[in-house]
Amino acid sequence: MAEQGAMRLFHTAEHACGYWPEREARDLVLDPGDPRLPAAYPRALERGFRRSGDLVYRPHCHGCHACVAVRIPVADFRPDRSQRRCRARNADVEARITTPGETDERFALYRRYLTGRHAGGGMDAHGKAEFDQFLVGSWSDGRFLELRIDHRLVAVAVTDLVDDALSAVYTFYDPDEAARGLGTLAVLHQLDWARRDARRHLYLGYWIQGHRKMDYKRRFQPLERFDGRSWQPFPRQEGGA
Repeated sequence: MAEQGAMRLFHTAEHACGYWPEREARDLVLDPGDPRLPAAYPRALERGFRRSGDLVYRPHCHGCHACVAVRIPVADFRPDRSQRRCRARNADVEARITTPGETDERFALYRRYLTGRHAGGGMDAHGKAEFDQFLVGSWSDGRFLELRIDHRLVAVAVTDLVDDALSAVYTFYDPDEAARGLGTLAVLHQLDWARRDARRHLYLGYWIQGHRKMDYKRRFQPLERFDGRSWQPFPRQEGGA
């Protein structure tokens, strides 16, 4: 992944799985101290890695291959009926691309999201420093896609710009507006953004079969999955109808 020699990979110790509490997880992590990491990041995404703060990682769990990296080929995407309804339902939502960083407004929304959607998930104690460490980092080229209703911030989609792609890093939203489908709406706006910029792919992170909070990703078709060697079409029937 780098011009002069391979970057070192570290295998983390086992830790609690963020998706299945009863399981243990391990990750492969690219050397966070290597100065070539920012340049290597786009190629790492192509190999199924993700960014969290300054860490670029990929799940590498013993006996489990549930986490599947997925991406959308932007030019080929066509919204289905549910996604068209989501956009129509949110016709009053204004989207704008902004610089990343912590503000009182963003942090308050982030805390509300964690409390309402991920209570007991290990991130409850996040403060403003953790907000920047987790969502911004020190070297990534990122933007915040803000969604607002009558000027009120209701969602933020943290998005990385990499070569000819966008990467959806994390989205948080007002839990009181959950019925609007703001997570789906954020992806639709990221696809609009990628299309305007003539970017080839939108990376969506990991899809996990049978995981309710990850199931929405398979509805963005056509979808591609990384099988450990190359990107392949994601079967439409996988994970259910």
